[in-house]
Amino acid sequence: MPKLDRVEAGHYRIPLPEVLTDSTHGAMADFELVTCRVTDAEGAEGVGYTYTVGRNGGAVHHILAREIAELAAGQDADRIEALWQHVWWGLHYGGRGGPAVLAQSAFDIALWDLKAKRAGTALWRLLGGHDPLVPCYAGGIDLELSAAELIAQTEGNLARGFRAIKMKVGRPRLAEDVAKLAAMRAHLGEDFPLMVDANMRWTADAAIRAARAFAPHDPYWLEEPVQPEDVAGHARVLREGGVPVASGENLRSLWDFQALIAAGGVSFPEPDVTNCGGVTAFMKITHLAEAFHLPVTSHGAHDVTVQLLAACPNRSYLEAHGFGLDRYIADPLRIEEGMAVAPDRPGHGIGFDWTGLEKVRA
Repeated sequence: MPKLDRVEAGHYRIPLPEVLTDSTHGAMADFELVTCRVTDAEGAEGVGYTYTVGRNGGAVHHILAREIAELAAGQDADRIEALWQHVWWGLHYGGRGGPAVLAQSAFDIALWDLKAKRAGTALWRLLGGHDPLVPCYAGGIDLELSAAELIAQTEGNLARGFRAIKMKVGRPRLAEDVAKLAAMRAHLGEDFPLMVDANMRWTADAAIRAARAFAPHDPYWLEEPVQPEDVAGHARVLREGGVPVASGENLRSLWDFQALIAAGGVSFPEPDVTNCGGVTAFMKITHLAEAFHLPVTSHGAHDVTVQLLAACPNRSYLEAHGFGLDRYIADPLRIEEGMAVAPDRPGHGIGFDWTGLEKVRA
């Protein structure tokens, strides 16, 4: 099989259409996009990417451009599992998370894109193929919005085809969160899937109190109620709070998910393909969750992730994020009556506007 000839990294700063806020990251005016382009000896190219919410993109870019490019040089592009292990252990001593695993995720996505393109098939089919129509929710970053503003945003998302919505919680006063959740539930009706996301805001005791206050308004899940490392806290919130728990967007490996799932700390495991180790790790996490009879959701990178969840029988909802990347790609994610459509283009189907991105190079 063709050997890897080149690994190229790009670093861009994408301005957001409007400033976004949540309970831990504060105000976000832009995000960093770090791309990876792999080329084999026959000239075929695969593309991957990762992102940050504004910091550390330079470190991710450096690891891709220097460390992973050196580790990957001349390797068999088709042996993705062997390459994953080679890079993981090559970066291990200064890695096991942080910028290193974000960089590896982008590289791994690019390898899978290349493999599917060479096979002339969509990635979701290459990964096994289950159903190209994936339930999808609109994930707003909207903590500072009033109830009226939140409802107006929701109406816009409904008009775009979404049939499930997530809202942020974690205001200084729990009563403010409860009031907005009550207003959203009254507006959307009893059976509408409505998720709430705390972004790691609370201790386990505070999260249990919040979950119990939210329960009468029937949230589909409470997301990231405590810090990702607090496995015991997750288990307490799920056991004592009375609502399902989604978590995992800040976990960085298969083994992090193994610990959380085995402890009974999560109802909806939530990997992010751009930071958990790429497609290779994401699919292992979905299979781990399936063995525990758990439905998998996702975080971020919806244009890639729709391909992965379309290959999973235990998928639940795909998260669609408004990070502004649609301006720089051809054929953005298509939503039809609450379902995201996994495209049948070869690879993951994302085509970047490299000329447009050049104008926002970091």
